[in-house]
Amino acid sequence: MAADEASTELKMDLEGLYLEEVFTDRRVGSILRLTPVDGEGRPDPNRDTIYVGQTQVLTPAGPLPLSFEIEAKSLAEAAQAFGDAARKAVEDTMEKLQELRREAASSLIVPGSSAGFGGPEGLTGSGFPPPPGGGKIQLR
Repeated sequence: MAADEASTELKMDLEGLYLEEVFTDRRVGSILRLTPVDGEGRPDPNRDTIYVGQTQVLTPAGPLPLSFEIEAKSLAEAAQAFGDAARKAVEDTMEKLQELRREAASSLIVPGSSAGFGGPEGLTGSGFPPPPGGGKIQLR
């Protein structure tokens, strides 16, 4: 926690409390049912129950945990919608990873180019001097 966060008072929102229950098939994943409750723990009929799916996707880097909201009015509906919601969460996650890869690739400095080397004392924007000579790696 940062110093400015530590000075902020940590206080639970009594208007936003939920009772959390976990359901699993012990094969594909879990569904969390978040039932709204008041400060006394009694059901709050003024707010909707929320269903959240949780599963893992195996990647070359290891298991990637996914958590996603499921639009449903009952546990049975949530269980039936789990697969489609999980597929959408995987697609969204892959798109985000591709975007991160594109951002990382666009920030690469190609040896032999003068881009980014015009700062004070010939330093790059990162504070490192330009690499000596020209490298053989070229991105196109």
